Amino acid sequence: MSALTARAPAVVTGSTIVDAAHLDVDAIVRELFDGSGAVTVRGLFSAADIAQAREVVMRESESSAPKVTHFQGAAGKAGTIDLQRRVWNLLAKGEVFSRMAAHPQLMQVMRAFLGSGFTMGSIAANRILPGGPGQEPHIDYPYWDYHSPLTHPARLNASFPLNAQATIMLDPFTVETGATAYVPGSQRELHYPVESDRFYDRCERMLGEPGDTVIFFGAVWHCAMPNLSSKDRSAILIQYLPKWVKPMENLPAALPAEFIAQASPDMRQLLGLEFPYPEILDSARAGNAEGRMR
Repeated sequence: MSALTARAPAVVTGSTIVDAAHLDVDAIVRELFDGSGAVTVRGLFSAADIAQAREVVMRESESSAPKVTHFQGAAGKAGTIDLQRRVWNLLAKGEVFSRMAAHPQLMQVMRAFLGSGFTMGSIAANRILPGGPGQEPHIDYPYWDYHSPLTHPARLNASFPLNAQATIMLDPFTVETGATAYVPGSQRELHYPVESDRFYDRCERMLGEPGDTVIFFGAVWHCAMPNLSSKDRSAILIQYLPKWVKPMENLPAALPAEFIAQASPDMRQLLGLEFPYPEILDSARAGNAEGRMR
């Protein structure tokens, strides 16, 4: 059996757990850098928000029409790729997703981890149906394509964050439903997991209940696992980035003009609307635009 063939991990203990009512932001940042790389925040979202978000996700993913997805090469070859369904452009599909993306406590953690001007690179749903296959173990640093390391700068490393992820659970995350597997501490030395890393022998699970949210450093090796249950396993996946990292999704272009016009300051920041670059500097307003004394 291949070392990267999905199977039950030897260890199933979950990530570090904190209570939503008592967040220690500095401690979370230390855990993301120097600890396991992942923190589960219990009960960050209400049952009402979760129910509303899940209803939209289930409706929008009812069709098995193909959508772009990632790390599903084996499923594509096996003809089971339709058992994992993505829902993109969530901001345009319900106000609840704006509340989730700009949740005050999430914003607080991301400002401390990624800088006060951080943006959102993607917000999507991932629904894994019963029998749905797992993913290829991977990293999201800076986002999804570090399996081609030569396309990135020499000596790129995870000594500072270029990505953070938030997984908001809409269904129970258990071993049976395919809760995300990850290798604690793997964020400390940046590389894409390969056969010799023995991912499935070393991984633990991100376990939790609807409303729980896992915040993790995107350099952590991780993957969705096969759904061996008779129930769906769905989640909202949010990618946060430093302000100068080019995002995966062109979120502003996918949204109605009214959404942009009515966006809150936090949402404008998340959409990258407050960061001026790239800019046509030849036609920009004259005068000194940058520097400590501008």
